[in-house]
Amino acid sequence: MSLPGLPGVDEARQALDALKVAEQGSMAGYSRDKFPHWSSHGDKCDTREMILQRDGRDVERDDQCRAVSGRWVSVYDSKSFTDASDLDIDHMVPLANAWRSGAKDWDQDKRKAFANDLTHPQLLAVSAATNRGKGDQGPEEWQPPLQSYWCVYGRAWTSVKSTYGLTVTEDEKSMLVKMLDTCNA
Repeated sequence: MSLPGLPGVDEARQALDALKVAEQGSMAGYSRDKFPHWSSHGDKCDTREMILQRDGRDVERDDQCRAVSGRWVSVYDSKSFTDASDLDIDHMVPLANAWRSGAKDWDQDKRKAFANDLTHPQLLAVSAATNRGKGDQGPEEWQPPLQSYWCVYGRAWTSVKSTYGLTVTEDEKSMLVKMLDTCNA
C-alpha cells in the first residue's frame, strides 16, 4: 500500500525541523462533530469507502459503494482481513490531537478537509484493534506495533502536521526523529 503525498526521508526531516514546537493545547470545545468526516465523493461513495478501495486488493462494492469483499493488510500490525467491517479508517494525526495542536482555530471547512483528506498521507485502513489502541495519542505515546512501519509512520505524521501548520510537542518531535532514523536502518 502506498500513501498519497508521502514525502521522502530528507523532505520529512526538513519538514520536522521547521515545525513549531509548543505544548499541547486544551481539549476545551473539542467534539468529533467539529470535523465532519466521511464526506461524499459521488456515486454513493464516501471517504471511508474510497480508502477501503485504495488500500485493499480485489475490492468488490455493492450498489451503495460499500466494500462487500476484498483483502486488506493492516500496516500497523501486519494482520490480514477479508471483512471491511474489521477495519477502521485511521486519521494519521487524530482529530483530537489536531485540535490540541492548532485545529481549534480552523474554520469548519478546513476541519472537514482535514478529516477527509485523500491527497496527503492522513487516512489509511488499519485493524480496528490498533486504531482503537492508538486513540488520539501522538507518536510519543503510541507507535505502530510493527516497528518496520515506523519509517513510513514518521514521514506521514510529519507531512500531515507540516501540511496543516500544526504544532508538535518536544516529546513528539523527539519520537518522530527516532522514527525517521529507522528509515536508514
